[in-house]
Amino acid sequence: MNTRKLRNIAIIAHVDHGKTTIVDGLLKQSKTFRENENMMSQELIMDSNDQERERGITILAKNTAVFYKDYKINIIDTPGHADFGGEVERTLNMADGALLVVDAQEGPMPQTKFVLKKALDLGLKIIVVVNKIDKTNSRVPETVSKIYDLFLELASHENQLDFPILFASGKNGKAWDKMPNDFNETADFTPIFEAVIKYIPEPVADEHGAFQMLVTTLDWDNFKGKYAIGRVNRGHITNGDKVVLIKNDGTSTDSVIEKVFVNEGLKKIETDIGEAGDIVSVTGIKNAEIGDTLCAVSHPEALPSIKIEEPTLSITLGPNTSPFMGKEGKFVTGRQLLERIERELQTNIAMRFRISEEGRYVLSGRGELHLSVFLETLRREGYELEVSRPTVITKVVDGHEVEPIEELTVDVDADYVGAVKSEVGRRRGVLLNQEDVTSKVTRLTFEITTRGILGLRGALLTLSKGTAICSSSFVRNDVMGAQLQKLRKGVVIASMNGKAVAYGLVSAHDKGDVFIPPQTMVYAGMIVGLNGRDEDLEINVCKEKQLTNNRSVGEDGIILPPPVDMSLEQYLGFLEDDELLEITPTSLRLRKKVLDATQRRRTQRK
Repeated sequence: MNTRKLRNIAIIAHVDHGKTTIVDGLLKQSKTFRENENMMSQELIMDSNDQERERGITILAKNTAVFYKDYKINIIDTPGHADFGGEVERTLNMADGALLVVDAQEGPMPQTKFVLKKALDLGLKIIVVVNKIDKTNSRVPETVSKIYDLFLELASHENQLDFPILFASGKNGKAWDKMPNDFNETADFTPIFEAVIKYIPEPVADEHGAFQMLVTTLDWDNFKGKYAIGRVNRGHITNGDKVVLIKNDGTSTDSVIEKVFVNEGLKKIETDIGEAGDIVSVTGIKNAEIGDTLCAVSHPEALPSIKIEEPTLSITLGPNTSPFMGKEGKFVTGRQLLERIERELQTNIAMRFRISEEGRYVLSGRGELHLSVFLETLRREGYELEVSRPTVITKVVDGHEVEPIEELTVDVDADYVGAVKSEVGRRRGVLLNQEDVTSKVTRLTFEITTRGILGLRGALLTLSKGTAICSSSFVRNDVMGAQLQKLRKGVVIASMNGKAVAYGLVSAHDKGDVFIPPQTMVYAGMIVGLNGRDEDLEINVCKEKQLTNNRSVGEDGIILPPPVDMSLEQYLGFLEDDELLEITPTSLRLRKKVLDATQRRRTQRK
C-alpha cells in the first residue's frame, strides 16, 4: 500500500472517557463487519479479555484496522488507567498521531495528562475529541478551556498548540466539527475519519531501504505460535525472508519469517508482503521479545529500544502454604508459578521480577491494579498462591532515600467531602485544589505518597457509600517522609480448624465487620473479620451452642448481617506486614504469616 494512503493512530484517554466506545463506532461505520455479524450489535468490541469486560476498563493495548474511502487506518486502542501506562508507552511508538478523548463533564484528568505528555514527547499530531457532550452535566466550554491549559503546560513546540477539536457522543455514534445545537440531528463519525485523513501525517518510512522493524507487541495462538508485532520502519518483509533478531543487549541471531499478517478489523489477515509504514505481525521468530529489532541480514542495525518508566510497587508471592493447599487449584508448586511469571514477563514489559535472598518471588508493577489484574489472571488459570502486603519501591538519589509522589483526584458527592479530606489527611495527603464539577459532585485534588494511596481506594468507597471515583498518576520522586501511623484496626482470627457456624460468628460480628458467612471452612490463623480495637483477637468461630432439653422451637434462629465482600485489590490494601492473602481459583482468604498462636505471640514479643 502507498504510504500516502496509510494512517497510524492511537486512541488515548483517561479511564472511562469513552475511547473504546469510539473505536467500536469507527469499526461499525467503516463497514468492517457484515450487517449480520454479531459485532454489529456488540458493545466494547475491543475489550475481549474477560477481566476487561467485568471491570469495564481496557487493560491490554490492541491493534485494529479500518478502511475509509481508499485509506487504511491502523488504530491502536490503549488503556486509560495509570497502572497500565507501560502498554501506552510501548504502543505509541507505532503511531503518527493520536485521538485524545476527553469527557465533557469530567474534563482532563490525571491520566489525560500522562498520556498526552507521552504523545507530545514522541511528536505525535493530536486530534482532540470532546466526548459525551450529551450528558446532563456536561461542561463543554470549561472542558475546552482546560484542554488548552493542559496543552500550554505540556507542549514543547509551538506547533503542538495548534490542534483540531471535535465534539462527539460516542455511545450514539455521532461527531461534529462544531458544537451542535441539537444532539438528535443526523450525524455519524465521518468528521473523525475526515480529521484523521486531513491532520494525521502519513508514516515516515523508507520504502526502498533494507527491512527494519521494532518489536512492540507480542501475541500467541496455538496454531501459529508467537507473533512479533510492530510497524515496519524501513523496507518490506515477505514470507520466507531471512532476518536478524537483535536483542536489547546487542546479541543477534538469524531467523526466518514464516508468515506475514496485517490487521483488518479484529482479524489478522495473511499477506504476501508487509510494507513500510504498516503495522504487521510476523511468525517464526521464537525468541522475539518486546524492544528487539528485526532487520535484513544485509543491514543489521538496531532501532532505539522502548523506554518504560520504572515500577512503583512490589509484592512477594509464592506457592500456597495454608492447611488448604492443593484442594482448590491445579498448579500448586513454586516451579509452575515461576514458569507462569516468566511467561508473563515476555509481554508485560512494565512488570519486573526477581528472586530474593530468601528464595521468595518478588514481583514489581505500576500499582495495585496492575499487580491485582495479573494475580486474578493466575487465579482464573488454576494457580494457588499466597501474596504479601504491597511495598513501595524507593530509590537512593544523592545520598537520600526518595519515594514516589502521586497526584490523586477524587470525585465525590458533596456530602462526603469532609470524610474524604479527613481520610487522605490521615495519610499525609496535601489538598491542592477543590472545585464543584456539578451541583452535587466535588472534585478534590491531592498530592500524596504512593505509601499513602495503598488501601485508600477501598477506604474512600466505604466512607462515601460507593460514590467516590479515584484516579492517580505519578508526579515525581521526593525525599522519604515520616512513617505513616497504623491506618487499620486489629483483626479477628479463627482459633480452631473446622466449619464456621452462626453461633460462633455472633461474637465476631459484635467486634466489627466479618468476611465469611456461616458454613465456611476455616483454619487456625485465618483472618475472619475486623476488630474494633487495635489488637488482634482470637475467636472460635466453629463453636456450636450446647444442646439442652429446655429450648423451645425457633429459639436458635440466629440472624447475622451479610459478610463484607472485598475485591482482590481491596484485600491487598487491607494487609499488614504480618499477614498474607491466600489466592485460589475459588477463594480469597486472609491469614497470618505465622498460623500457630503461640509462635505468633513469641514473634510479636521479639
